[in-house]
Amino acid sequence: MSAGTVVVGIGNPYRHDDGIGPLVAELVDAYRLAGVTAVPVGDADPTLLIEAWAGAELAVVVDAALCRPSHPGRIHRVIPGECALDGYMAATASTHHLSLAEALRLSAALEAGPERLVVLAVEAADVSIGEGLSPMVAAAVPRVLGRVLAEIVPAHAPAR
Repeated sequence: MSAGTVVVGIGNPYRHDDGIGPLVAELVDAYRLAGVTAVPVGDADPTLLIEAWAGAELAVVVDAALCRPSHPGRIHRVIPGECALDGYMAATASTHHLSLAEALRLSAALEAGPERLVVLAVEAADVSIGEGLSPMVAAAVPRVLGRVLAEIVPAHAPAR
């Protein structure tokens, strides 16, 4: 990936709420914003995540999170360095084998990380096998999309 902005939607659309990341990436892609690449990334190969954000000025990652107690549809904004990503991930668990904290450490070791990373984690209700988001997570999609656009549009607004 080259410099610019990348929106990475992590997840598996065949595991109910885990599909929110790829769905939001598809919605962002439909805007066709200059300098913005949207990439859905499955949970099977963590190198695809690192490849997707390598060299980006800004990476916005959208992922489902499992929390206890759970408030499905609630959005958490995490910025490494401003908040302890490991501590956050202890309270909310990614639905994938390689956590975002581990992927970030690995990409830093490979010098393949983005310049700036924002994670938008959406609390999931159901990550069992099957298609379709739960009602509360589906209702959160417009808010998540709005939050992603708020993160990326200022970075690409023309200078005045």
